[in-house]
Amino acid sequence: MKTRLPDTSTAASDTNGVVRLHYFRLAARAFIFILVLAIYIYDSQLLTQSIYNGGNAVSYLLLGIWALFAAELVFRFLPSKHESMGCQKQFQANYSPNGFGSSINNDLRKKQLKDVIYVGSVWFVLNACIGVLFFTGVIDAGALILIVLFYAVSDIICILFYCPFQSLIMKNRCCVSCRIYNWDFLMMFTPLVFIKSFFAISLFIASILLFIRWEAAYYRHPERFYVGANQNLDCNVCSEKICVHKKGA
Repeated sequence: MKTRLPDTSTAASDTNGVVRLHYFRLAARAFIFILVLAIYIYDSQLLTQSIYNGGNAVSYLLLGIWALFAAELVFRFLPSKHESMGCQKQFQANYSPNGFGSSINNDLRKKQLKDVIYVGSVWFVLNACIGVLFFTGVIDAGALILIVLFYAVSDIICILFYCPFQSLIMKNRCCVSCRIYNWDFLMMFTPLVFIKSFFAISLFIASILLFIRWEAAYYRHPERFYVGANQNLDCNVCSEKICVHKKGA
């Protein structure tokens, strides 16, 4: 079986690139969120109308934001040394048997199943409430876009500093071992399901496909996802060290 172990001569530089990419994404997403928030405060109707109608500067800005997220989604489907092992562990090339094979502890599997159901339920209820606010006219499509961008910023904060799902529900050791790492785009783009726009729905559908691929890989090859079964998830070969940033890890 073809496996990939970290190359100690390049691991530090590759990992520094991964960490720098996280910080770059945080800065870029925070900037985009603040910019769109400023537009919404200045003229909420302009932002909302630009979601459905093109031809103005704000609509082109939204198109650019869509293109950035679409590109991130496409690259997440592919193996990459520039991404965290947290999302790359699904690929065969990143599986290095640690002597346990596919004999994963059943109690751990049951716990993780309960955890993902809990997380999914919490997220569904939260966004169902957002949907109710939208359809009752309390918030508009512009507010939904702001919520999505807020989620996008929060996603990187969860990776670098503090993740409530990790600390309060999943209790996983770190992002590298996270069971739901590739749920991030689906969770970010959930509010887009309420917007009748090709650009919104296309991101939502692509995030569903990414989610399905991740879950299919997990159920077909659970050994790739478990510490103790996959040597590439061991702390002693991890060079990302994102955990040192996190207060809740």
